[in-house]
Amino acid sequence: MAEHPAYPVGLRLTGRRVVVLGGGQVAQRRLPALIAAGADILLVSPSATPSVEAMADAGEITWQRRRYEDGDLENAWYALIATGDTEANTRASAEAESRRVWCVRSDDADEATAWTPATGHSEGVTVAVLTTDAKGRDPRHTAAIRDAVVEGLRDGTLVAPHHRTRTPGVALVGGGPGDPDLITVRGRRLLAEADVVIADRLGPRDLLAELPPHVEVIDAAKIPYGRFMAQEAINSALIEHAKQGKSVVRLKGGDPYVFGRGMEELQALAEVGIPCTVVPGISSSISVPSAAGIPVTHRGVAHEFTVVSGHVAPDDERSLVDWPSLARLTGTLVILMGVDKIGKIAETLVAHGKPADTPVALVQEGTTAAQRRVDATLATVAERVRAEDVKPPAVIVIGEVVKVGAENPAPRE
Repeated sequence: MAEHPAYPVGLRLTGRRVVVLGGGQVAQRRLPALIAAGADILLVSPSATPSVEAMADAGEITWQRRRYEDGDLENAWYALIATGDTEANTRASAEAESRRVWCVRSDDADEATAWTPATGHSEGVTVAVLTTDAKGRDPRHTAAIRDAVVEGLRDGTLVAPHHRTRTPGVALVGGGPGDPDLITVRGRRLLAEADVVIADRLGPRDLLAELPPHVEVIDAAKIPYGRFMAQEAINSALIEHAKQGKSVVRLKGGDPYVFGRGMEELQALAEVGIPCTVVPGISSSISVPSAAGIPVTHRGVAHEFTVVSGHVAPDDERSLVDWPSLARLTGTLVILMGVDKIGKIAETLVAHGKPADTPVALVQEGTTAAQRRVDATLATVAERVRAEDVKPPAVIVIGEVVKVGAENPAPRE
């Protein structure tokens, strides 16, 4: 008989009985999607992986701890047969056929009446990829196609320009520490949908080069503001473009809410009734030390880390930082925007009890091709910054974890 291609269909399993035979790795991979689909799941297996057992303990599935028996597929709508017993699998497959239950077999696709596609999701769209027949089925090939389609949907490259999704309003997008690959999937998709991008100089600049020609890119540092403060001018620009019905992305370095004034911008938009989406970003306070081989916490070395803004000197009346308390902490201090103030910061920490030989590392242009690391101590850091001509942006790490990182440097790609 001629081989025919499979007929693709989406099963609506909410409240419907699904029987899974076998509690091993196959079940562990497939059960989360069945749970998410709302299926009434019966697992029949004498044993299960810890992850599958946790699903049973949480009440997400019903687990009967025994081997398959004839009749287990009664009232089932769908069956996943994945035991290590070929004879039991064959009997269960025959029962599924007699009861007209669609059946997937992990050990023999030819004997199955259904195949599980490689699936992925992107903003309300489910992508399912199937090979045309059972012969020569290569899961790696279907998974690779699935990944390519999902990635294209997420970053906007797969959607034709005239079908491009547009969401009027503003998205505050954290661009991450600098490497364009470290922006979130959602942030990259919103960039692909934007009409206007207002970018910080510390945002991932390489992403801007990928934008279509029609996208208006505005350098936030160059917005004319006259008598206005720069932040007020940025707020005004966001409001102006959003009121024109455009999809606006405010691309910020790191995370919008970590010394990024993201809340100020959201509040300004809320006051005039403009919808705003906040997309978290990977903060440089953690990612940049990591890229330089420094863990901000390490067992037996540091059980906490504190992130501090260093843009205001310790002796400045505007400072909100309790530097004496920070000096007494035994964990890691991570200082952002503190390159030009590090001398005074180090002096203040030592004056309040932090040992002068405490290790310090400065990581300039972290996660980018220009990344470099300069090591010092609190006693020598001011001179090292001058001698090495360290420039912003740089993340400063203070604490014993610096030596841990020096012993086990992170590989660079």
